[in-house]
Parts: sequence; structure tokens; C-alpha cells
Amino acid sequence: MSEANWRKSSYSGAGDGNSCIELALIGTTVALRESDDPRTVLATTPVKLGALLRSIKAGELDHLAAASKA
Repeated sequence: MSEANWRKSSYSGAGDGNSCIELALIGTTVALRESDDPRTVLATTPVKLGALLRSIKAGELDHLAAASKA
């Protein structure tokens, strides 16, 4: 996966570039990783990633963030 064309959001800002989510399209698979730990990669499909992003935007997973702060 080191050969993949990893991209991160322009919203990641300047600085050292750590703590960013990076994405790469490898064939028909979407790969995600954290820039500060590039060896750990999560693989999914575009459809499943789209469903996750829609759920996040709709607030359907907010309870998970609240639980992690407790």
C-alpha cells in the first residue's frame, strides 16, 4: 500500500501534517489511514464509506463520541 496515492483534506491545515486522515483508491477499494500511523490501514468500499459519511453528517453516530468522553 505504500505505492498508493495517499491524499488528505485541504482542511488539514499547515504544520507537521500529523493527525490527519488520508485516503487512497486502490483498484475498487478505498483505503484509509492516520498520517501519524501509516502502517495501519482500513480498507472498505466506496459504497460503505459513503454510508458512513452520510451517517456522520446526519448525526446518527454522535452518541459514540459522547460515550468516549465519559
